[in-house]
Amino acid sequence: MFGKQNIFLIGPMGAGKTAVGKQLARLLGYQFCDSDHEIEQRTGADIALIFEREGEAGFRRRERVVLTDLTARTGIVLATGGGAILDPDNRRDLTAHGCVVYLETSVAEQAERTARTRHRPLLHGTDPLQRLEQLMQVREPLYREIADICIVTDQSRVRSVAERILQQYREQQTGVTPGAATR
Repeated sequence: MFGKQNIFLIGPMGAGKTAVGKQLARLLGYQFCDSDHEIEQRTGADIALIFEREGEAGFRRRERVVLTDLTARTGIVLATGGGAILDPDNRRDLTAHGCVVYLETSVAEQAERTARTRHRPLLHGTDPLQRLEQLMQVREPLYREIADICIVTDQSRVRSVAERILQQYREQQTGVTPGAATR
């Protein structure tokens, strides 16, 4: 973890990766990137349309290419899609090129946050709460497997989450923990 010059945010949809990522990038003076936004920019299509036309497998192939490019950069805060960690190559690139921060959130909080948008193709045509629980069962062990830092986002303000990440990131970079004597 020491010396990693990027921060990669992982976690389920509705965890706050984009909002927290933008705030964290401002605090660090880093560039902010969002892998889903990058996919949309490169294809000229929104994520929902890509899912509709190419299915999840097609979307994941595109996501893989984008993550290869983005994780090779330096000095970025990257918000990944919730399923980016499903690909072992993505997990390898994330852990090799940056500090991986898992933004934890409860399924109930996810359901509340994602109810405000229609841009969640994995929730279309299904019971959202049940689908979120299914996704969490599969993905949560993978989030934990690669995370350097875990931060709970439930009932938290964006700036507060970003500041907690920044504090833990700096502690890991310097090897100094709060309250430790320095000379």
